[in-house]
Amino acid sequence: MSKFTSYIKDSYNELTQKVTWPSWSKLQSSALLVMIVTVIFAVIIFLMDFAFRNILEGIYSL
Repeated sequence: MSKFTSYIKDSYNELTQKVTWPSWSKLQSSALLVMIVTVIFAVIIFLMDFAFRNILEGIYSL
């Protein structure tokens, strides 16, 4: 049990003293960038799916 409590204390110390946390504005800009890139990838995948579906429907209808 002492190893576990030591682990918890060391983890807490590392998270509060040694980790450099981003500022709120930096965090917001990074989150916005992730959301924009996610939407772009979703649109690209949708367009690819739409194109392949139409191509395959055209092939199957022959």
